[in-house]
Amino acid sequence: MKLDILALAAHPDDTELCCSGTLASLVKKGYKVGVVDLTQGEMGTRGTPELRMQESQNAAKIIGLQNRENLKLPDCGLENTPEHREAIITAVRKYRPDICFISAPDDRHPDHGNASRLIVDALYYGGLRKLKTADEGESQQPWRPYHILHYMQDRPFVPTFVYDISDTIETKEKAILAFSSQFNVPESDDGPKTYISGKKFFRTIESRARHYGHLIGVEFGEPFLYHGGPVPLHDLKFLMNSKPMR
Repeated sequence: MKLDILALAAHPDDTELCCSGTLASLVKKGYKVGVVDLTQGEMGTRGTPELRMQESQNAAKIIGLQNRENLKLPDCGLENTPEHREAIITAVRKYRPDICFISAPDDRHPDHGNASRLIVDALYYGGLRKLKTADEGESQQPWRPYHILHYMQDRPFVPTFVYDISDTIETKEKAILAFSSQFNVPESDDGPKTYISGKKFFRTIESRARHYGHLIGVEFGEPFLYHGGPVPLHDLKFLMNSKPMR
């Protein structure tokens, strides 16, 4: 199944929090979009792996993803090993995306930075012809995406660009709330409270989207960091089609 865009994340719900507005917008524009979660989030304080898997599928339907896969690598154990790289390479070679969205280069949660370094290496090695992988017994061809974009997670960075999600902010919020075990949990809930479970954290998601939207002259935006050097351009149509209010 060839995808145009593939987002990779350490945990279920990472892409919902960080780039689901962009993913939903790309789906609306007709692109084939998918997500690969590296772990089941089994070390999380709230919920179970089974529940989080179901929540991730519910969120996928809300966004309109073509496909969502979980590699079941160890939560809190994302080491840059040949075995972990091979799992990612196999998935990327299966979907053959032109663009990959990946974890932040460094972040509050160690898994996010570890996942970023692991994914970057896997995406490079996936282009090597002598590195052999197979999917369901079929040998795979090498594949390396043309563009890699880091989405912003808990800690901010200076973005290369910001994507306008003004038309999909409601889809983003619905996708996040599909993870009802994790976010916007009522005060009456007798489960453990976490850094992300309360209503205050959920409000910061909209606040960040408003902030980055403001920087590009729109209502809501999601920031990205382009990986691997300058952004290659062949024309300026994307600027001609953008008329920000500044």
